[in-house]
Amino acid sequence: MPTPRVSTARLEARISTDLHAMLKRAAELQGRTMTDFVVSVVQEAAQRTIEQAEVVRLSLADQECFAQAMLSPAKPNAALERAFVRRNQLLRNT
Repeated sequence: MPTPRVSTARLEARISTDLHAMLKRAAELQGRTMTDFVVSVVQEAAQRTIEQAEVVRLSLADQECFAQAMLSPAKPNAALERAFVRRNQLLRNT
């Protein structure tokens, strides 16, 4: 069974010779090619940056308010009651 081809893109960067030497040394220490080393480190950094940006940070007061809302939710209003009735009707008809 042939393996599916992965789409790739090229990335180029101008770096100092000192940084190049450092990256080469680090790659050698891990037994990797410099390309493999750079790609893996950049991927980890990108993932970490995205995760940090997407995490919702709440103040202590906000955390308490959220917890209280979860523990004591408001009673459903008429519109929500109608939505649940409609949802149940749709689920029964499928």
